[in-house]
Amino acid sequence: MKWKTRITELLNIKYPIIQGGLAHLAYAELAAAVSNAGGLGQITAMSLDHPDELREEIIKVRKLTDKPFGVNFAIGQHGRPYEKFVEAAVDEEVPVVTITGGNPAPLIKKLEGTNTIKMVLVASKRQAIKAEQLGADAVMAVGHEGGGHLGKDDIGTFVLIPGVVDAVSIPVVASGGIGDGRGLMAALSFGAEGVEMGTRFIAAKECIHASEEYKKALLEGSENDTVVIKRSLGAPARAISNTWTDKILQAEQTGAGYEGLKGYISGEANKRFIYDGSKEDGFGWAGQVMGLINDIPSVDQLINRMIDEAERIRSNWN
Repeated sequence: MKWKTRITELLNIKYPIIQGGLAHLAYAELAAAVSNAGGLGQITAMSLDHPDELREEIIKVRKLTDKPFGVNFAIGQHGRPYEKFVEAAVDEEVPVVTITGGNPAPLIKKLEGTNTIKMVLVASKRQAIKAEQLGADAVMAVGHEGGGHLGKDDIGTFVLIPGVVDAVSIPVVASGGIGDGRGLMAALSFGAEGVEMGTRFIAAKECIHASEEYKKALLEGSENDTVVIKRSLGAPARAISNTWTDKILQAEQTGAGYEGLKGYISGEANKRFIYDGSKEDGFGWAGQVMGLINDIPSVDQLINRMIDEAERIRSNWN
């Protein structure tokens, strides 16, 4: 069965499945595995310390796959300057750049005149319309179920995706709460032309940087075991609930502000859990889809299983 959508044609991929940016986790091994399995794998740029490290990851991906891949730029509220990283991506002629958090306009402008496909993560119809006006080739719309940073409006995937599809003419990719073939088919029925998955790809064998404790938490947790932090900063984000996120929420309730919270929500605190498995003094991002995760397959097994399930659904619909 052919899986042809505007997204598969735009990105030149076999299946309309995209791996999320995954701060501190999305490196060459995972990206190449997803691309080799027929989806679009991605490297995280802003988790690296220097633009030369991004160049090295890009070179490494190209040694592991001859398929298209992307580079994700997370340009959040308190992010680092990204201009030199973008220059590295342009110099290396990366096929796809995805932009999450912050104002995408300056980054999109830097990519003008290149052949790089530009995709922007949005959480509302307003953001999607703006991204299209700025020159995005596609948008990825994330619902409230998703892991990591979300929109401020708490709109679930079920309502968000059809609304965004109706609001823009460029292809829409659905994100948030998707982890199997059922989610893929649901997204397509909403009018999306592909899906992006983050949490589900963390619980995969090729996500080699994720600690066993992190993967175990995804495996054993339910959809009730996540919590939204950073609301008080205007940047809500969903993480696995633990004693560390309890401390974050308590600090937010007392009006700690960014200065009072930065030690709790830093990249270092994130890495203590996702790299070292230290759940008492760190945290890990995860979406509610963790309630649907019950194994840790290879990326190839995961994608093939998704497609098989989706094709069975398609056959039943017929």
